[in-house]
Amino acid sequence: MLTGHPDENTTLERFQRSRRVLQNACSSCAVPLFPTNPTQSTMKMHRLLTTTASLAGFLAVVLSPAVLVPAEESPSPKTAASNPQIEQNALDQLKRMSATLGAANAFTFRTSSTVEVPAKTGQFITLFATSEIALERPNKLRARVTGEVPNFDFTYDGGTIGAYAPNNNVYSVSKAPGTIDAMLPFIEKETGIHFAAAYVLFSDPYAVLSQGLTSAVVVGSDTVQGAPCEHLAFRGPGVNWEIWIESGERALPRRLAITYTGETNFPRSLVEFSQWNLHPWLSDGDFDFKKPAGAKEIAFLPELKAKARSVQ
Repeated sequence: MLTGHPDENTTLERFQRSRRVLQNACSSCAVPLFPTNPTQSTMKMHRLLTTTASLAGFLAVVLSPAVLVPAEESPSPKTAASNPQIEQNALDQLKRMSATLGAANAFTFRTSSTVEVPAKTGQFITLFATSEIALERPNKLRARVTGEVPNFDFTYDGGTIGAYAPNNNVYSVSKAPGTIDAMLPFIEKETGIHFAAAYVLFSDPYAVLSQGLTSAVVVGSDTVQGAPCEHLAFRGPGVNWEIWIESGERALPRRLAITYTGETNFPRSLVEFSQWNLHPWLSDGDFDFKKPAGAKEIAFLPELKAKARSVQ
């Protein structure tokens, strides 16, 4: 189920502050996100990463905390038989996409995304970002985020997550659960990090996306980036969302649009997927976190560190 929107406390001022921090290569500068006071050694990089990832178009539509649920723990989705506003064909198209992604042992793709965030004036500002994603099932993930948002790299090797903010030359590492399905909700719950395309990374995207649906319809056919697609529309509590899925055998997602109906001004987010490769050449080393030369380590969160100690 898609749900939630960035807290309205995440104002344009906060985004601008984050950008200034990352654009300043001087690690000694005293800024709120990266304090230089030695007593504040557990600098909260999670604040930066939550802001960054929620804009990047990278792994899950911007979400409220802890809404990602591993497929095996999700309740059974509704069907057209139990709700006349849910068209079975729309669910079937979603299942086709899920089958394509779930069957792929590895894949890479790029995203271009926009998200509307509230400024203190009440106006919603549109920010743009791009990302590059590489995944290898069941437990390897890599992402690079660039654009109008603070840039960062993220890696997961099946036991450790690492994030690096290159413009400020700081990084964080922590232990994490042993599969992508378990890692995604873990880091969201413990750190608030949101990935704008996370649903397509689960082993069974359908089981996650179909939760809580109140309507599902086939809008019609369209072409996205030269690929014939089926345009589908869904509704759930507090959110309307649409997805464009390739009509061919690959059934890959090409576009995802979300409107947050439970928020003031109905802010929107848009993710466009491109350059899909379902047979990439990847090595285990591609997902290892490599400490950049001269980079300074900061903690994600003390709570995450404590929680990670219990991860097997």
